[in-house]
Amino acid sequence: MRVFVTGAGGFVGRRLMRRLREAGHEAIGADRDVDVTDEHQLYAALSRHAPEAVVHLAAMSSVAASWQEPLHCYRVNFLGTRTLLNVVESLVPSARVLLIGSADQYAPGAPQSPPLSESSPLRPRSPYARTKAAAEFLGHRARMQGLDTVCVRAFNHTAAGQGDAFVASSFARQVAAIRAGRQDPVMHVGNLASVRDFLHVEDVLSAYLALLEPDVPADVYNVASGEATSIGDLLDRLISMAEIHPRVEQDPARFRPTDWLVGDASHLRAATGWTPTRTLDSTLRELFDDWLARDAS
Repeated sequence: MRVFVTGAGGFVGRRLMRRLREAGHEAIGADRDVDVTDEHQLYAALSRHAPEAVVHLAAMSSVAASWQEPLHCYRVNFLGTRTLLNVVESLVPSARVLLIGSADQYAPGAPQSPPLSESSPLRPRSPYARTKAAAEFLGHRARMQGLDTVCVRAFNHTAAGQGDAFVASSFARQVAAIRAGRQDPVMHVGNLASVRDFLHVEDVLSAYLALLEPDVPADVYNVASGEATSIGDLLDRLISMAEIHPRVEQDPARFRPTDWLVGDASHLRAATGWTPTRTLDSTLRELFDDWLARDAS
């Protein structure tokens, strides 16, 4: 099928474009060349390509940046989604639309609590999370009005090439720099007690491709491993891989309250047969090796 991808130039978007083509789809990417909040630009792009599916990745994706620029976050994440859905409804109303949301939309669970399902309560706490939750509600309304809209709540995902605004990549960058002697042996960290659910981005993309299939019901789906990993454990694994012994210092600018976000993907698994295939250690090794290579170049 012809698949139109917004945010195609980003970390996830670039990999998704490749995966779509490998699967035999015709992938059309839009990034900064198409402002998703501009109805005329979107109308021109979609009318030119008449896609059979749309994957909406374009977003401000950094929680930290969303606190610094909440209005821009609202404009891109909420108004961009509203504009896209309006244009799809006008031009290609039969297209399947994947709206990519986040685990940050959930109310965090208590320590050792069961993984969060799609029926778990939402309590978005950052501008990023609030705009993603609001965008998902637009998706629900669009589905009630007849659009084939799938809402995805993706838990943390990483791999080689990710920027260091995200915790796993930030740790890997620092560890690689210490290992190579380009940084003093001091790790700057936030709250190590929080717990997250980490995936390799390629496993997440496999879920997205599965959800594009028209026989999969339009609904809300978690993309998650179900495995609980503390931020401290993530750091320990990377330090062990690098065979270094740094001092760990808490940076107040990075600190956020302790929380627990682990997902239950049984709904996705029942609908598509999807299951993650990459281990966390192999994912972190890839990330660490990538930062070593990047810093050396």
